[in-house]
Amino acid sequence: MNNSGAMGRDSAEPLRESEAAGSRGNASAVPHAWSPGEGAVAPLTAARLVLARDLKLAFRKRSQLVQPLAFFAIVTMLFPLGVSPELTRLRPMAAGVLWAAALLSSLLALEMLFRDDAQDGTLEQYALSGSSLTWLLAAKTAAHWLLTGLPLALMAPLAAIALGAPGAALPGILASVAVGTVALSLIGSVGAGLTLGIRRSGALLSLLTLPLEIPVLIFGARATELAIAGEAYGVPLQLLGALAVLGLTLAPLAAAAAVRINLE
Repeated sequence: MNNSGAMGRDSAEPLRESEAAGSRGNASAVPHAWSPGEGAVAPLTAARLVLARDLKLAFRKRSQLVQPLAFFAIVTMLFPLGVSPELTRLRPMAAGVLWAAALLSSLLALEMLFRDDAQDGTLEQYALSGSSLTWLLAAKTAAHWLLTGLPLALMAPLAAIALGAPGAALPGILASVAVGTVALSLIGSVGAGLTLGIRRSGALLSLLTLPLEIPVLIFGARATELAIAGEAYGVPLQLLGALAVLGLTLAPLAAAAAVRINLE
């Protein structure tokens, strides 16, 4: 009896060792992906993974990506039909048209910034994961800018040409819209966090964010206007950059506090 038990234990040990080796091999073959329930990781690592996740999910819903860009294109194309097709009359108004269309286009995508993750419980898991919620929401805001603000900045020079802007003004227009949309996304993230628990919050979100975005609109339109006129646009562009830096400093903290309040 004792000999048979010892033989059983001896034969089981190689089996357990082979199973352990197989499990280690499988674990090393499959890349590790962080999920909120696994505990805290480095803030930059968690933010990078959230950014990659949001970009992948966004490209599965391409209709939502096209809506802000289509709205921007339609506004800038319809405006000459309502005013005049003459470029000499459109050129003085090009800066205002571009920035009003860019601001309204960025608002279209803000309502979806946190809503889907709040409905499926992902935001709550982020808050309980032990990782910095501020960094995670900053990553989601960065994804919003990459999917909305950056394409708008790339489309703005083309729309400006249609409105009579000279070719020499295109770098200034691209820079001003790119920097300005960073500030718009950061300001919008705070509004999206505050209206997270409200159904059909689009109107309220606009009322909250539009007053805060007026300085961005003023400085951005001024930089674009000076670029179209061929004058130095460095001062309003620097003010836009200052607003973007201020938003980058404060907006993720405010958005995280607003999300925590709505999750309680």
